[in-house]
Amino acid sequence: MNKLLALVLAASAVMAGSAAAQTPTSPPYAPLTTDIMAKTPYSAYVQDGRGVIARNPFGLCWRTGYWTPADAVPGCDLPICTPPEFLENGKCVAPPPPPPPPPPPPPPPPKAAEPVVTSEKVSFAADAFFDFDKAVLKPEGKEKLDDLSSKLKDINLEVIIAVGHTDSIGTDAYNDKLSVRRAEAVKAYLLSKGVDANRVYTEGKGEKQPVADNKTAAGRAKNRRVEIEVVGTKQVTKPAETDAAAAAPAAK
Repeated sequence: MNKLLALVLAASAVMAGSAAAQTPTSPPYAPLTTDIMAKTPYSAYVQDGRGVIARNPFGLCWRTGYWTPADAVPGCDLPICTPPEFLENGKCVAPPPPPPPPPPPPPPPPKAAEPVVTSEKVSFAADAFFDFDKAVLKPEGKEKLDDLSSKLKDINLEVIIAVGHTDSIGTDAYNDKLSVRRAEAVKAYLLSKGVDANRVYTEGKGEKQPVADNKTAAGRAKNRRVEIEVVGTKQVTKPAETDAAAAAPAAK
């Protein structure tokens, strides 16, 4: 009888010592009322027929003799982590911060340059280009044509039309020829500046298209003129349209 009592006391002491070395049930460990499932298919904890790990009245999990720290499960010898925390090296750790949001996309590139037809018509007083009754360009006229030819670099030239005009002094036939010679003088000078001959057209209107009264000296001076029309295309880049502008209704 005394031997049996001694064995029971010894077994109780061993089990109590083993339980005392196990994990407490204070958070973040599992409370006593929580069932802790054993690992499957093998577990180093004592378990019942449901696979629930056996625990003593203090909530400590009963280990088998071959238990090692590698067999620990959350709620027994490992803490139970509350999301979004996760278990790492036996501790609950917070997840890393989310990556920063991606940078906003770059603004859309400006629309490609589009060819736009341009037409410009300029009128020069013949007195600034030629002496009276002459068709030889004066220095002042050459300067004006120099300025005009420099602007041609900004466009894709299609055609230049030079039209000569005179006042009413003289015969119609004479004025027609004089207006043509003056237009041809303008063309010759533009060709000397590198303009393609196939792009320049001339015409003489004589006194047929006056813009002022030929009865006065001032009116006749206005009628003695050379009109030069330049037609071509140039590249125009339109600014990128914002989303707000694109969505805005058109004004009525």
